[in-house]
Amino acid sequence: MQTLLKGIVPLGFLGLCVGIASFMMMTKPEPSRRIPPEETLTVQAMRLMRQEYQVVVPSQGIVQAKTRTTVIPRVSGEVIWVSESFRSGGYFKEGESLVQIDPSDYETALSTAEARLLASQASLELARLTHERNQEIIEEKLIPRAELDLSAANLKVAESDVQSAQASLDRAKRDLDRTWIKAPFEGRVLSQNVDIGQNVSPGIELADIFATDYAEIRLPLRNDHLDYVSLPEAPDSGSVMNPSFFPEVRLTGKVGTQSTDWIGRVVRTQSAYDAKSRELFVIAQIDSPFAQTKQSDLPLKLNQYVNAEIQGDRLKEVYVIPRSALRNNSEVIIINEEGTIARRSVKVVWKQGEDIVISEGISDRELLCLTPILFASEGIRVKPLIEGESLPTLEESPDRPREPKAGKGNSSGSEPKTKDS
Repeated sequence: MQTLLKGIVPLGFLGLCVGIASFMMMTKPEPSRRIPPEETLTVQAMRLMRQEYQVVVPSQGIVQAKTRTTVIPRVSGEVIWVSESFRSGGYFKEGESLVQIDPSDYETALSTAEARLLASQASLELARLTHERNQEIIEEKLIPRAELDLSAANLKVAESDVQSAQASLDRAKRDLDRTWIKAPFEGRVLSQNVDIGQNVSPGIELADIFATDYAEIRLPLRNDHLDYVSLPEAPDSGSVMNPSFFPEVRLTGKVGTQSTDWIGRVVRTQSAYDAKSRELFVIAQIDSPFAQTKQSDLPLKLNQYVNAEIQGDRLKEVYVIPRSALRNNSEVIIINEEGTIARRSVKVVWKQGEDIVISEGISDRELLCLTPILFASEGIRVKPLIEGESLPTLEESPDRPREPKAGKGNSSGSEPKTKDS
Protein backbone atom coordinates (compact mmCIF):
# COMPACT_ATOMS: atom_id res chain seq x y z
CA MET A 1 0.00 0.00 0.00
CA GLN A 2 2.80 2.35 0.87
CA THR A 3 4.48 1.53 -2.43
CA LEU A 4 1.23 2.33 -4.30
CA LEU A 5 0.96 5.72 -2.62
CA LYS A 6 4.49 6.57 -3.60
CA GLY A 7 3.53 6.15 -7.31
CA ILE A 8 0.12 7.84 -7.16
CA VAL A 9 1.14 11.06 -5.30
CA PRO A 10 3.66 12.29 -7.96
CA LEU A 11 1.28 11.56 -10.76
CA GLY A 12 -1.49 13.40 -9.02
CA PHE A 13 0.72 16.39 -8.39
CA LEU A 14 1.83 16.45 -12.01
CA GLY A 15 -1.80 16.29 -13.17
CA LEU A 16 -2.70 19.17 -10.89
CA CYS A 17 0.10 21.31 -12.30
CA VAL A 18 -1.01 20.59 -15.86
CA GLY A 19 -4.58 21.47 -15.00
CA ILE A 20 -3.58 24.76 -13.39
CA ALA A 21 -1.42 25.68 -16.41
CA SER A 22 -4.21 24.84 -18.83
CA PHE A 23 -6.65 26.94 -16.83
CA MET A 24 -4.27 29.92 -16.86
CA MET A 25 -3.75 29.66 -20.63
CA MET A 26 -7.45 29.52 -21.28
CA THR A 27 -8.31 32.47 -19.04
CA LYS A 28 -5.41 34.84 -20.06
CA PRO A 29 -6.52 38.29 -21.35
CA GLU A 30 -6.34 39.09 -25.08
CA PRO A 31 -3.46 41.54 -25.99
CA SER A 32 -4.46 44.83 -27.57
CA ARG A 33 -3.75 45.07 -31.31
CA ARG A 34 -2.19 48.26 -32.79
CA ILE A 35 -2.25 48.96 -36.55
CA PRO A 36 1.12 50.40 -37.67
CA PRO A 37 0.88 53.70 -39.55
CA GLU A 38 1.09 53.45 -43.31
CA GLU A 39 4.54 54.59 -44.61
CA THR A 40 4.52 57.16 -47.43
CA LEU A 41 7.55 57.28 -49.73
CA THR A 42 8.81 60.76 -50.56
CA VAL A 43 9.78 61.11 -54.25
CA GLN A 44 10.91 63.86 -56.61
CA ALA A 45 8.44 64.71 -59.36
CA MET A 46 7.91 67.06 -62.30
CA ARG A 47 4.85 68.45 -64.02
CA LEU A 48 4.56 67.33 -67.66
CA MET A 49 4.11 70.00 -70.32
CA ARG A 50 4.35 69.77 -74.10
CA GLN A 51 7.20 71.69 -75.69
CA GLU A 52 9.52 71.89 -78.70
CA TYR A 53 12.85 70.09 -78.78
CA GLN A 54 15.87 70.68 -81.01
CA VAL A 55 17.37 67.40 -82.17
CA VAL A 56 21.17 67.23 -82.35
CA VAL A 57 22.56 64.24 -84.24
CA PRO A 58 26.00 63.12 -82.99
CA SER A 59 28.83 61.98 -85.24
CA GLN A 60 32.61 62.16 -85.60
CA GLY A 61 35.20 62.33 -88.35
CA ILE A 62 38.66 63.29 -89.57
CA VAL A 63 39.49 66.74 -90.99
CA GLN A 64 40.55 66.73 -94.65
CA ALA A 65 41.26 69.53 -97.13
CA LYS A 66 38.64 70.09 -99.80
CA THR A 67 41.40 70.68 -102.40
CA ARG A 68 44.70 68.84 -102.16
CA THR A 69 47.23 68.32 -104.95
CA THR A 70 50.80 67.33 -105.73
CA VAL A 71 53.16 69.88 -107.32
CA ILE A 72 54.81 68.30 -110.40
CA PRO A 73 57.09 70.17 -112.85
CA ARG A 74 56.31 70.20 -116.56
CA VAL A 75 59.93 70.84 -117.62
CA SER A 76 63.28 69.33 -116.67
CA GLY A 77 66.26 71.04 -115.09
CA GLU A 78 68.09 71.98 -111.94
CA VAL A 79 66.26 73.73 -109.08
CA ILE A 80 68.08 77.06 -108.62
CA TRP A 81 65.66 78.86 -106.27
CA VAL A 82 63.09 77.93 -103.63
CA SER A 83 60.70 80.34 -101.92
CA GLU A 84 60.63 80.61 -98.15
CA SER A 85 56.92 79.78 -98.41
CA PHE A 86 57.86 76.49 -100.08
CA ARG A 87 58.63 74.72 -96.83
CA SER A 88 56.60 72.21 -94.84
CA GLY A 89 53.85 74.15 -93.13
CA GLY A 90 54.45 77.29 -95.18
CA TYR A 91 51.64 79.55 -96.36
CA PHE A 92 51.45 80.86 -99.93
CA LYS A 93 49.12 83.03 -102.02
CA GLU A 94 47.51 82.11 -105.32
CA GLY A 95 49.95 82.77 -108.18
CA GLU A 96 52.95 83.11 -105.87
CA SER A 97 56.27 81.75 -107.26
CA LEU A 98 57.42 78.74 -105.27
CA VAL A 99 60.29 77.15 -107.23
CA GLN A 100 62.50 78.17 -110.18
CA ILE A 101 64.15 75.66 -112.52
CA ASP A 102 67.31 76.71 -114.42
CA PRO A 103 65.95 78.59 -117.48
CA SER A 104 69.16 78.70 -119.58
CA ASP A 105 68.27 75.90 -122.00
CA TYR A 106 64.75 77.23 -122.41
CA GLU A 107 65.96 80.76 -123.12
CA THR A 108 68.20 79.32 -125.85
CA ALA A 109 65.27 77.33 -127.23
CA LEU A 110 63.17 80.50 -127.26
CA SER A 111 65.83 82.41 -129.22
CA THR A 112 66.06 79.56 -131.73
CA ALA A 113 62.30 79.49 -132.16
CA GLU A 114 62.20 83.25 -132.71
CA ALA A 115 64.92 83.02 -135.39
CA ARG A 116 63.15 80.17 -137.14
CA LEU A 117 59.92 82.15 -137.16
CA LEU A 118 61.66 85.14 -138.77
CA ALA A 119 63.20 82.90 -141.44
CA SER A 120 59.90 81.18 -142.21
CA GLN A 121 58.11 84.53 -142.42
CA ALA A 122 60.72 85.76 -144.96
CA SER A 123 60.32 82.59 -147.01
CA LEU A 124 56.54 83.07 -146.90
CA GLU A 125 56.85 86.63 -148.19
CA LEU A 126 59.11 85.53 -151.05
CA ALA A 127 56.75 82.68 -151.97
CA ARG A 128 53.77 85.04 -151.96
CA LEU A 129 55.50 87.58 -154.26
CA THR A 130 56.61 84.82 -156.65
CA HIS A 131 53.14 83.38 -156.89
CA GLU A 132 51.52 86.80 -157.44
CA ARG A 133 53.99 87.56 -160.27
CA ASN A 134 53.35 84.21 -161.90
CA GLN A 135 49.59 84.91 -161.78
CA GLU A 136 50.16 88.16 -163.68
CA ILE A 137 52.32 86.76 -166.48
CA ILE A 138 50.53 83.46 -166.95
CA GLU A 139 47.88 85.24 -169.01
CA GLU A 140 50.56 86.41 -171.44
CA LYS A 141 51.72 82.81 -171.72
CA LEU A 142 55.28 83.75 -170.76
CA ILE A 143 55.56 80.83 -168.32
CA PRO A 144 54.07 77.36 -168.44
CA ARG A 145 51.08 76.45 -166.28
CA ALA A 146 53.23 74.03 -164.28
CA GLU A 147 55.38 76.87 -162.96
CA LEU A 148 52.27 78.63 -161.61
CA ASP A 149 51.18 75.45 -159.87
CA LEU A 150 54.64 75.07 -158.36
CA SER A 151 54.61 78.60 -156.99
CA ALA A 152 51.17 77.98 -155.44
CA ALA A 153 52.45 74.83 -153.75
CA ASN A 154 55.56 76.66 -152.48
CA LEU A 155 53.27 79.35 -151.01
CA LYS A 156 51.30 76.75 -149.05
CA VAL A 157 54.52 75.14 -147.79
CA ALA A 158 55.79 78.53 -146.64
CA GLU A 159 52.54 79.25 -144.83
CA SER A 160 52.71 75.92 -142.99
CA ASP A 161 56.35 76.60 -142.06
CA VAL A 162 55.30 79.89 -140.49
CA GLN A 163 52.55 78.17 -138.52
CA SER A 164 54.99 75.49 -137.34
CA ALA A 165 57.58 78.09 -136.36
CA GLN A 166 54.93 80.07 -134.49
CA ALA A 167 53.85 76.94 -132.60
CA SER A 168 57.47 76.19 -131.70
CA LEU A 169 57.86 79.74 -130.45
CA ASP A 170 54.72 79.48 -128.33
CA ARG A 171 55.91 76.18 -126.86
CA ALA A 172 59.33 77.66 -126.09
CA LYS A 173 57.64 80.57 -124.29
CA ARG A 174 55.47 78.18 -122.27
CA ASP A 175 58.46 76.02 -121.35
CA LEU A 176 60.34 79.12 -120.22
CA ASP A 177 57.35 80.24 -118.15
CA ARG A 178 57.13 76.74 -116.65
CA THR A 179 60.60 77.10 -115.17
CA TRP A 180 58.74 79.21 -112.60
CA ILE A 181 56.43 76.93 -110.59
CA LYS A 182 53.59 78.99 -109.17
CA ALA A 183 50.88 78.25 -106.61
CA PRO A 184 47.56 77.25 -108.23
CA PHE A 185 45.60 78.49 -105.19
CA GLU A 186 46.03 80.00 -101.74
CA GLY A 187 47.14 77.31 -99.37
CA ARG A 188 49.84 75.60 -97.34
CA VAL A 189 52.63 73.13 -97.94
CA LEU A 190 51.96 69.74 -96.41
CA SER A 191 55.31 68.19 -97.35
CA GLN A 192 58.33 69.36 -99.38
CA ASN A 193 60.29 66.83 -101.43
CA VAL A 194 62.97 68.87 -103.32
CA ASP A 195 65.38 71.68 -102.62
CA ILE A 196 68.02 73.83 -104.33
CA GLY A 197 70.50 71.88 -106.46
CA GLN A 198 68.31 68.90 -107.26
CA ASN A 199 67.53 67.93 -110.84
CA VAL A 200 63.85 67.42 -111.55
CA SER A 201 61.82 66.23 -114.52
CA PRO A 202 58.14 65.85 -115.38
CA GLY A 203 56.56 63.28 -113.06
CA ILE A 204 58.77 64.08 -110.06
CA GLU A 205 56.73 65.18 -107.03
CA LEU A 206 58.04 68.47 -105.69
CA ALA A 207 55.59 68.93 -102.82
CA ASP A 208 52.16 68.05 -101.46
CA ILE A 209 49.98 71.14 -100.97
CA PHE A 210 46.39 71.89 -99.99
CA ALA A 211 44.01 74.83 -100.23
CA THR A 212 43.05 76.69 -97.08
CA ASP A 213 39.68 78.02 -98.26
CA TYR A 214 37.63 75.05 -97.00
CA ALA A 215 37.96 71.91 -94.94
CA GLU A 216 35.77 68.84 -95.25
CA ILE A 217 34.85 66.13 -92.75
CA ARG A 218 33.11 62.86 -93.65
CA LEU A 219 30.54 62.18 -90.95
CA PRO A 220 28.78 58.81 -90.57
CA LEU A 221 25.08 58.80 -89.65
CA ARG A 222 23.19 55.86 -88.18
CA ASN A 223 20.22 54.74 -90.19
CA ASP A 224 17.78 55.42 -87.32
CA HIS A 225 19.00 59.03 -87.14
CA LEU A 226 18.16 59.87 -90.75
CA ASP A 227 14.49 60.53 -89.91
CA TYR A 228 15.48 63.47 -87.72
CA VAL A 229 17.82 65.48 -89.98
CA SER A 230 17.20 67.10 -93.39
CA LEU A 231 20.09 66.29 -95.74
CA PRO A 232 20.96 68.04 -99.04
CA GLU A 233 20.04 65.65 -101.84
CA ALA A 234 18.88 67.90 -104.71
CA PRO A 235 21.08 67.92 -107.85
CA ASP A 236 21.49 71.72 -107.67
CA SER A 237 21.87 71.88 -103.90
CA GLY A 238 25.41 73.20 -104.17
CA SER A 239 24.50 76.17 -106.35
CA VAL A 240 23.29 78.42 -103.52
CA MET A 241 24.43 78.15 -99.90
CA ASN A 242 20.98 78.43 -98.34
CA PRO A 243 21.41 78.01 -94.55
CA SER A 244 17.93 76.54 -94.17
CA PHE A 245 18.78 73.81 -96.66
CA PHE A 246 22.24 72.96 -95.33
CA PRO A 247 22.11 71.78 -91.69
CA GLU A 248 24.49 73.49 -89.32
CA VAL A 249 27.16 71.34 -87.71
CA ARG A 250 29.28 72.15 -84.67
CA LEU A 251 32.70 70.51 -84.58
CA THR A 252 34.68 70.13 -81.38
CA GLY A 253 38.31 69.11 -81.27
CA LYS A 254 41.44 69.54 -79.22
CA VAL A 255 44.61 71.34 -80.24
CA GLY A 256 47.06 70.53 -77.49
CA THR A 257 45.09 70.73 -74.25
CA GLN A 258 42.63 73.34 -75.53
CA SER A 259 39.22 72.34 -76.80
CA THR A 260 37.85 74.54 -79.59
CA ASP A 261 34.59 74.67 -81.55
CA TRP A 262 34.16 75.36 -85.25
CA ILE A 263 30.87 75.96 -87.06
CA GLY A 264 30.19 74.54 -90.53
CA ARG A 265 27.40 73.10 -92.63
CA VAL A 266 26.52 69.78 -94.22
CA VAL A 267 26.86 70.44 -97.97
CA ARG A 268 26.70 66.98 -99.56
CA THR A 269 25.35 63.50 -98.97
CA GLN A 270 27.17 60.50 -100.38
CA SER A 271 25.26 58.52 -102.99
CA ALA A 272 25.61 55.12 -101.30
CA TYR A 273 25.80 53.54 -97.88
CA ASP A 274 29.22 52.47 -96.66
CA ALA A 275 29.69 48.80 -97.55
CA LYS A 276 31.35 47.93 -94.23
CA SER A 277 29.56 49.95 -91.58
CA ARG A 278 26.19 50.20 -93.42
CA GLU A 279 26.09 53.86 -92.45
CA LEU A 280 25.41 56.85 -94.68
CA PHE A 281 28.17 59.47 -94.82
CA VAL A 282 27.58 63.19 -95.19
CA ILE A 283 30.17 65.86 -95.96
CA ALA A 284 30.48 68.86 -93.64
CA GLN A 285 32.31 71.95 -94.87
CA ILE A 286 34.00 74.70 -92.83
CA ASP A 287 35.04 78.08 -94.26
CA SER A 288 38.62 79.28 -93.67
CA PRO A 289 39.37 76.56 -91.10
CA PHE A 290 43.17 76.68 -91.28
CA ALA A 291 43.59 80.39 -90.50
CA GLN A 292 43.88 81.91 -87.05
CA THR A 293 41.43 84.78 -87.37
CA LYS A 294 41.58 85.91 -83.73
CA GLN A 295 44.16 85.49 -81.00
CA SER A 296 41.83 83.18 -79.05
CA ASP A 297 41.00 80.99 -82.05
CA LEU A 298 42.92 77.88 -82.96
CA PRO A 299 43.08 76.65 -86.57
CA LEU A 300 42.11 73.17 -87.58
CA LYS A 301 44.76 70.65 -88.56
CA LEU A 302 44.59 68.07 -91.30
CA ASN A 303 43.83 64.54 -90.05
CA GLN A 304 42.55 65.99 -86.77
CA TYR A 305 39.82 63.98 -85.04
CA VAL A 306 36.70 65.99 -84.20
CA ASN A 307 33.30 65.31 -82.66
CA ALA A 308 30.36 66.62 -84.65
CA GLU A 309 26.88 67.73 -83.63
CA ILE A 310 24.56 68.13 -86.59
CA GLN A 311 21.49 70.30 -86.08
CA GLY A 312 18.51 68.12 -86.86
CA ASP A 313 14.78 68.72 -86.95
CA ARG A 314 12.85 70.62 -84.31
CA LEU A 315 10.32 68.25 -82.72
CA LYS A 316 7.01 69.82 -81.73
CA GLU A 317 4.37 68.82 -79.17
CA VAL A 318 6.65 66.43 -77.31
CA TYR A 319 7.57 65.79 -73.68
CA VAL A 320 11.16 65.92 -72.44
CA ILE A 321 12.00 63.91 -69.34
CA PRO A 322 15.28 62.89 -67.64
CA ARG A 323 16.78 59.59 -68.70
CA SER A 324 16.63 58.40 -65.07
CA ALA A 325 12.81 58.55 -65.17
CA LEU A 326 12.57 55.98 -67.95
CA ARG A 327 12.13 52.33 -66.96
CA ASN A 328 12.63 49.30 -69.19
CA ASN A 329 13.25 51.59 -72.19
CA SER A 330 9.54 52.36 -72.65
CA GLU A 331 7.87 52.85 -69.27
CA VAL A 332 7.45 55.71 -66.79
CA ILE A 333 5.80 56.10 -63.38
CA ILE A 334 2.90 58.56 -63.12
CA ILE A 335 1.63 59.89 -59.78
CA ASN A 336 -2.16 60.10 -59.96
CA GLU A 337 -4.49 62.46 -58.09
CA GLU A 338 -4.81 60.11 -55.11
CA GLY A 339 -1.04 60.22 -54.55
CA THR A 340 -0.49 56.64 -55.72
CA ILE A 341 1.71 55.52 -58.56
CA ALA A 342 0.81 53.87 -61.85
CA ARG A 343 3.11 52.49 -64.51
CA ARG A 344 2.59 53.87 -68.02
CA SER A 345 3.94 52.69 -71.40
CA VAL A 346 5.22 55.54 -73.60
CA LYS A 347 6.57 56.06 -77.12
CA VAL A 348 10.18 57.27 -77.09
CA VAL A 349 11.10 59.15 -80.28
CA TRP A 350 14.58 60.44 -79.38
CA LYS A 351 17.32 59.97 -76.80
CA GLN A 352 19.98 62.61 -76.40
CA GLY A 353 22.38 62.76 -73.50
CA GLU A 354 20.25 62.84 -70.34
CA ASP A 355 17.11 63.78 -72.28
CA ILE A 356 14.34 61.38 -73.28
CA VAL A 357 11.82 62.75 -75.79
CA ILE A 358 8.32 61.20 -75.68
CA SER A 359 5.50 61.74 -78.15
CA GLU A 360 2.72 59.46 -76.84
CA GLY A 361 1.56 57.79 -73.61
CA ILE A 362 1.45 60.75 -71.23
CA SER A 363 -0.57 63.97 -71.01
CA ASP A 364 -0.19 67.60 -70.01
CA ARG A 365 -0.13 68.44 -66.28
CA GLU A 366 0.36 64.84 -65.22
CA LEU A 367 2.89 64.30 -62.46
CA LEU A 368 5.94 62.24 -63.42
CA CYS A 369 7.92 60.41 -60.74
CA LEU A 370 11.64 61.12 -61.09
CA THR A 371 12.89 59.02 -58.17
CA PRO A 372 13.83 55.45 -59.16
CA ILE A 373 11.65 52.97 -57.24
CA LEU A 374 13.06 49.46 -57.08
CA PHE A 375 9.73 47.67 -56.73
CA ALA A 376 7.21 50.02 -58.33
CA SER A 377 3.97 48.20 -57.55
CA GLU A 378 0.71 49.72 -58.69
CA GLY A 379 -1.06 51.69 -55.98
CA ILE A 380 1.91 52.50 -53.73
CA ARG A 381 1.27 55.83 -52.01
CA VAL A 382 3.98 58.46 -52.39
CA LYS A 383 4.56 62.05 -51.36
CA PRO A 384 5.70 64.06 -54.43
CA LEU A 385 8.15 66.95 -54.23
CA ILE A 386 8.66 69.40 -57.10
CA GLU A 387 11.99 71.22 -56.89
CA GLY A 388 12.09 70.39 -53.20
CA GLU A 389 8.61 71.76 -52.44
CA SER A 390 5.89 69.43 -51.18
CA LEU A 391 2.57 69.03 -52.95
CA PRO A 392 -0.14 68.27 -50.35
CA THR A 393 -2.70 67.59 -53.04
CA LEU A 394 -2.64 67.79 -56.77
CA GLU A 395 -5.24 70.55 -56.77
CA GLU A 396 -3.20 72.78 -54.45
CA SER A 397 0.10 72.36 -56.26
CA PRO A 398 1.35 75.28 -58.39
CA ASP A 399 1.62 74.90 -62.15
CA ARG A 400 5.31 74.37 -62.67
CA PRO A 401 6.30 72.96 -66.03
CA ARG A 402 9.85 71.65 -66.15
CA GLU A 403 12.29 74.21 -67.45
CA PRO A 404 15.05 72.47 -69.45
CA LYS A 405 18.54 73.33 -68.38
CA ALA A 406 20.91 75.22 -70.64
CA GLY A 407 21.83 73.17 -73.68
CA LYS A 408 18.55 71.17 -73.90
CA GLY A 409 16.06 71.64 -76.68
CA ASN A 410 13.18 73.98 -75.78
CA SER A 411 10.83 76.41 -77.37
CA SER A 412 12.81 79.46 -76.25
CA GLY A 413 15.53 78.70 -78.78
CA SER A 414 18.33 78.12 -76.28
CA GLU A 415 21.37 76.14 -77.42
CA PRO A 416 20.51 72.39 -77.45
CA LYS A 417 22.40 69.92 -75.40
CA THR A 418 24.65 67.87 -77.62
CA LYS A 419 25.78 64.76 -75.83
CA ASP A 420 25.97 61.57 -77.77
CA SER A 421 22.63 59.73 -77.72
